[in-house]
Amino acid sequence: MIHRRQLLQSTAALAAASTVAGQTGPAIAADPGSVKRGNPIAVSTYSYWRYRDDTKLPITRCIELAADAGFDAVEILHVQMEDQSNAMLQTIKQRAFRLGLDLCGLSTHQSFVTPDADKRKQQIDHTIECIELAYAMGIPTIRVNTGRWGTSGSFDKLMANRGIEPTLDGYTDDQGFAWVRDAFERCLPTAEKCGVVMGLENHWGLGRTADGVLRVIGEVDSPWLRATLDTGNFLEDQYRQYEQLAPEAVFVQAKTYFGGGTWYTLDIDYERVASILRQVDYRGYISLEFEGSEDHATAIPKSLAMLRRHFS
Repeated sequence: MIHRRQLLQSTAALAAASTVAGQTGPAIAADPGSVKRGNPIAVSTYSYWRYRDDTKLPITRCIELAADAGFDAVEILHVQMEDQSNAMLQTIKQRAFRLGLDLCGLSTHQSFVTPDADKRKQQIDHTIECIELAYAMGIPTIRVNTGRWGTSGSFDKLMANRGIEPTLDGYTDDQGFAWVRDAFERCLPTAEKCGVVMGLENHWGLGRTADGVLRVIGEVDSPWLRATLDTGNFLEDQYRQYEQLAPEAVFVQAKTYFGGGTWYTLDIDYERVASILRQVDYRGYISLEFEGSEDHATAIPKSLAMLRRHFS
């Protein structure tokens, strides 16, 4: 039997020994504030395709290429999926797991900017389906859009006009914002049930500017609708708009343009972008969206090295 006095003496001796060694018991663990952890770097499957006729790879192949390149995670472009059966969803999830990758995002497309209530309902149903697809694959967020008026005709014409287009005759942007707000509110119960955050991207239409994205987020006012910040979609005053959107960001898509961009090329200072995100303590994924004309086999590794340098 050890007497209480002996136990106290032994404890004091151990504490003194630790102090001599430069450590005390409670101080052995590192100060959490001193631990620096970089952002995990993902790649969108879009980076391997870019809507080119000869490069649309299966999602599982994109995952394999991402693992070989050294990424931490993969973001899936929904329109690139050719099979949405549950068997394929679980195959995708298992493939990523076996290769040590997270599935971190599902990038979806929708447009709620139409006076046709039936068309808006179709887009709401589509978004709810995408939330459920993400849930089935264990993906925590989906990229969503406001949508656009569609008065530009083709996407190429929209890009030629720097993403700006007029409203439909007889309608206003305020009406469009009301339709968008209503649509996301209808999606919220499913998002909350599945635990999938909708990340509203600065992606043309009513979401072309940080002000537009923040207006929708503020009006919906739910933790299940936040922002996806795309570094390549602000064509004016980009750094000020990054700063506006960064506090609401749950996901960041980082564009690179090796070989020249498909529609345009932006000069993005990623050291400055990283500083903006650190100021709001953004710790989430940085997902590469390579949108250049160079072959992905050489451009994607260069992009990853650059992002590691700035976000590690």
